[in-house]
Amino acid sequence: MDVKSYTENVLKFIKECSPGQDEFYQASTEVFESLIPILQEDKRYQDNSILERIIMPERTIIFRVTWINDSGKIQTNLGYRVQFNSALGPYKGGLRFHPSVNLGIIKFLGFEQIFKNALTGLGIGGGKGGSNFNPKGKSDAEINRFCQAFMSELYRHIGTTRDIPAGDIGVGAREIGYLFGQYKLLTANFEGVMTGKGVGWGGSFGRKEATGYGSVYFAEHILNRHDNQLKGKICCVSGAGNVATYTIEKLKSMGAIPVTCSDSRGTIYHPKGIDIKTLKAIKEVGRESLEKYAELHPDSTYIPVHKYPEGGHAVWSIPCDIAFPSATQNELTLIDAKNLVKNGCILVNEGANMPTTPQALSYLKENKILFAPAKAANAGGVAVSQLEMAQNASMQHWSFAEVDTKLFAIMKSIFETADETAKEFGQEGNLLMGANIAGFRRVADAMIDEGAV
Repeated sequence: MDVKSYTENVLKFIKECSPGQDEFYQASTEVFESLIPILQEDKRYQDNSILERIIMPERTIIFRVTWINDSGKIQTNLGYRVQFNSALGPYKGGLRFHPSVNLGIIKFLGFEQIFKNALTGLGIGGGKGGSNFNPKGKSDAEINRFCQAFMSELYRHIGTTRDIPAGDIGVGAREIGYLFGQYKLLTANFEGVMTGKGVGWGGSFGRKEATGYGSVYFAEHILNRHDNQLKGKICCVSGAGNVATYTIEKLKSMGAIPVTCSDSRGTIYHPKGIDIKTLKAIKEVGRESLEKYAELHPDSTYIPVHKYPEGGHAVWSIPCDIAFPSATQNELTLIDAKNLVKNGCILVNEGANMPTTPQALSYLKENKILFAPAKAANAGGVAVSQLEMAQNASMQHWSFAEVDTKLFAIMKSIFETADETAKEFGQEGNLLMGANIAGFRRVADAMIDEGAV
């Protein structure tokens, strides 16, 4: 069977047995299309049914989470943990608490995580989890009770050499603390079973900043390859969570000018640059709407969601040199891509997981816009998670400078691996293809070595 027919048959099979999981199909299709050159070159992957095996999670866990709200009423949510691939090491990937979470979302994230983790060069497999629980508007006590109920089931399926969850959207330091505390209570073990822990009790310096910082380092490596740099560049960043906040912080420290951030209610445009202290005070301390930012900085503009361009996002209609989509999947549409190209953007650097729609991606490629795919550009978070695991295992505690230096080196290695792999297959500059092939090859070779498991 020719390679194109082979990939199409596997995709058809996965759609038939996993209906209604659009994000998962999107992620699978993007990866499989990139893999055609290596599948044509090396028949071992088809002979060993690698695509059929890599597309199927090794284990999918779905469970009920029952907790009591402040009014004494019993609430019920769904919990998920998809342990996708352990060929390179224990499952590693975050937990997402958001009302949009469903099995398709978790599978897409877990599938992406396989290749992202492989690109780091570290010994970690791919997994993902979460719940359709919404932390917004909940009291600390309600979030604590939910996390305890969630971990009361999850603890059976995780461990330091089995599966090590971390945070994601809706799961920050507070939630990690509540989850870890319950794990410790249930198992009577204090061990590095989760990453993103507090620095004072097993966490790593730099973990909170890692995804955002790593994304900026990756962008700098791309620009340097094209005899350019971040310094002086106008940057648009979407989101106001952990990734966006520390993307903005690192951009400013490197001399760039990040002028936007956004949340579910609207967008802030601050031409002289986002004030990072204000952003942290609003989002990390007060957990308030970005509308508050405009009140504190009258020279900024607040654009509510109902004023966004139809089919697009206000962030991407603002002129910039570099775009950092750092909020959520499929946030950058074809309309947004057209606005970016029209306004002279030279690079789209994905900080979130799969934030660019297929149509937008095609348009950016047609117009020769530099593109940094999420599985490479936002791998900094999981890289420092593994560094946290290493510190826990060796009973060490590294300084922020040590961790940041290691992060910079890892992001440089990821860029060089993706760049060199793209050249190897005659697609110089196509970092999406290079990242997909490089990550796949490392995992697939390990799967062949480990036999039919």
